Amino acid sequence: MDSEIMWDEKTGEKFEQMIARIPRVLQSTARGAVLKKAQSLAGSASRSVMNEKDLVDAFFEVTPFGFHGPLKTDMEAMQIDYTQYGHPQ
Repeated sequence: MDSEIMWDEKTGEKFEQMIARIPRVLQSTARGAVLKKAQSLAGSASRSVMNEKDLVDAFFEVTPFGFHGPLKTDMEAMQIDYTQYGHPQ
């Protein structure tokens, strides 16, 4: 069940920091969409803990392509290397 899938502690902190970088009016929607996608990714891999790859993949999947530039900038500022998960620089 997806509700039992949680972030590992370090990734959960990164998730909160990424959400804080999103305009306040969109934070609630983004939080729900990214969390749901990350839980789905972890669940389909039969894991009960979401990791950084789930975080990165979920953000890229739910963020409209036109906003990938700012998303990458935010990840770089947080020292998240999204390229190691197959996303182009």
